[in-house]
Amino acid sequence: MSEPLVSAHATQDERDAEASVRPGCLGEFVGQHRVREQLDLLLQSALRRGSPPDHILLSGSPGLGKTTLAMIVAAELGSGLRLTSGPAIERAGDLAAVLTSLTRGDVLFIDEIHRMARPAEELLYSAMEDFRVDVVVGKGPGATAIPLDVEPFTLVGATTRAGLLTGPMRDRFGFVGQLEFYDPDELELVVRRSARILGVTTTDEGATEIAGRSRGTPRIANRLLRRVRDYAEVRADGVVDRAAARAALRVYDVDEVGLDRLDRAVLRALVENFGGGPVGLSTLAIAVGEQPDTVEEVCEPFLLRVGLLVRTPRGRVSTAAGWRHLGRVPPAGTVGSDSVASADVFGGTP
Repeated sequence: MSEPLVSAHATQDERDAEASVRPGCLGEFVGQHRVREQLDLLLQSALRRGSPPDHILLSGSPGLGKTTLAMIVAAELGSGLRLTSGPAIERAGDLAAVLTSLTRGDVLFIDEIHRMARPAEELLYSAMEDFRVDVVVGKGPGATAIPLDVEPFTLVGATTRAGLLTGPMRDRFGFVGQLEFYDPDELELVVRRSARILGVTTTDEGATEIAGRSRGTPRIANRLLRRVRDYAEVRADGVVDRAAARAALRVYDVDEVGLDRLDRAVLRALVENFGGGPVGLSTLAIAVGEQPDTVEEVCEPFLLRVGLLVRTPRGRVSTAAGWRHLGRVPPAGTVGSDSVASADVFGGTP
């Protein structure tokens, strides 16, 4: 899933900058207080026992800190870390090669674990439970299963779509952490911390402005900070204050609530082209010149979360707030107005 100001092929400088602001321990990690406390208990208990902790599943939207937490788990345990992703593991043999190369206590991080190929997933079951994998050599009647021992390890799986995980996979994790979107106050702390690390001078008002447009996501907050820094260095005095932040984010098409150009194009097409809806996903995607999965996976989640759009059995519908966000007066009967009943919106009995 893509995000505002996030290139599918980030430059090396962008990746280095993102890595430089990652916290290195749980004490430095901002937000996610419940998950942090639960992870701290899990890790401290494992260290006292002298054995690897239970396998860990982290779920949540992109950019909330799943990869960072996996790195922190390895750092807190003083263990090695191996990183891979579900789509990269196409065959069971690929996973067997990774598992058999682990040393005792290593942390194996699999991002987007729900996208792992089914044969590899089934191989992972025995590795997680019994620290053993059976590698099949040959084909047909002459095929032979060779058991291979795997050193005790901790698997940290990350997923943006926990509902796509199979039951057997989900049940093998001893700890499941659900990462939530950040409050603006927490994102201000993220922005200030990153500014200190990057050597960016920022005012409280500048940090507040960036945090308020970051869609509840630290990764976006950090990237907006770097773009505002660029603007401040070139067109201002180098200080990230409220004026510089507003001017920079206007250049980068990020509005007051965090909508970018594509988000507004979807909302504008829904309101101006289709009278607020309902309209089908494919038709809406054609209207903005994007693929349906891009509209559904990139734009809709945030538009839904901030209450500018709703999904109904008859299609996508703009809410009254969506009309007002575009500076238009919502017509009578618009979703979210006092005069509309739920039966009118969802086509059923209220």
